[in-house]
Amino acid sequence: MVNTHAANISFQNLSQKNMSFERVFRNIEQFMEKDPAGNFKLMFGTDSQVYSRETKFITGIVIQQERKGVWACFRKVVIPRKMTNLYERISYETTLTEEVVSLFTNEKKERLIDIVIPYLYKGASFSIEGHIDIGSGTRNKTSIFVKEMMARMDTMGLKPKIKPDSFVASSYANKYTK
Repeated sequence: MVNTHAANISFQNLSQKNMSFERVFRNIEQFMEKDPAGNFKLMFGTDSQVYSRETKFITGIVIQQERKGVWACFRKVVIPRKMTNLYERISYETTLTEEVVSLFTNEKKERLIDIVIPYLYKGASFSIEGHIDIGSGTRNKTSIFVKEMMARMDTMGLKPKIKPDSFVASSYANKYTK
């Protein structure tokens, strides 16, 4: 089954522009196949930046092999207005993350898991995380949204991560919103 929605979404990184989701998925598979006995984390996160006439959203996809490197890309979405309501922006960031995660169908996730399965006895692992650019600290304006946004990530089958552990949203995606 072809996800028609996936056809309209393009990704990029420093070396490749206009990557289809299929190209992104193939890059992730190839990254994992290089050393299938590794400890892999597939991570997603979105950050935004409000400008005078628009709000720019960047959703990052990062596949990390612990202590061995990463492959990453991102999707850019620009809303042609200043989104000043913090809840609206955080909620939309989470929605964009969910949208990209939904491209990873069960069949796609199983293909990635199948890469590491033969190496589980050698310590291989694979996990999926959703990084949210919010913190639970009392001085953090976003702390009131933590439970709701974490529950949304959890519902998608992701391990939710918030600041300071949500680096895909707070560092990788953040860099490209500027």
